[in-house]
Amino acid sequence: MTDEKTSSASCGNCFCSGAGPAMSEFLRKIGPPEGAKHHFDTARIEFLKGIRALIDARIENLSQPESKGTKVPVE
Repeated sequence: MTDEKTSSASCGNCFCSGAGPAMSEFLRKIGPPEGAKHHFDTARIEFLKGIRALIDARIENLSQPESKGTKVPVE
């Protein structure tokens, strides 16, 4: 009973009645080891950098002045 009170008190008497911190601890226990977590974090960063590169390329493409008319060689 004291564990439930402590969990509930640490949660701030919210709707979850202490289930939130217990669920967080459970997810921490079943989550990937630190080495794998580091690789996933690095992969996420690299993925976001790729998205940024695509956006930058698109902005660059849209920022170039549009050519007016067509060049025709004159004899």
